[in-house]
Amino acid sequence: MSTTSTAGPASPETEGLSQSERAQAARDEESVRRGFWRKLQGTAARIPFAQEATASYYAALDRETPLKVRATLLGALAYFVLPVDFAPDLFPLVGFTDDAAVLMAAMRLLSSHVHPRHHAAARDALEQLRHGRD
Repeated sequence: MSTTSTAGPASPETEGLSQSERAQAARDEESVRRGFWRKLQGTAARIPFAQEATASYYAALDRETPLKVRATLLGALAYFVLPVDFAPDLFPLVGFTDDAAVLMAAMRLLSSHVHPRHHAAARDALEQLRHGRD
């Protein structure tokens, strides 16, 4: 998939976001695209919010999702994939608590934008990931 930057001049897709917000959303999207599957592959069996994270991923990259929603989901997902966070993921049970809290807060606020098609794609992707298929 190609990465489309949202940091350019205002367009209908970027309307309502400042230049710095558009730039941050573009950086978050790049981080999420680079790190999401790698992080999920190493943790999918251990985290109870894998399906929600994956559905959020699909919603965040869906061009039909409103930009402000996409930017918020991308920020939460970027926190999940970044190697440095408040509670390191190496600590069993506790390590993913902050990741889950950030993602669940975003999901609760934006759940009406994460559609059944995103959840279906998430279920399919996780099934493939857990069974080692591409």
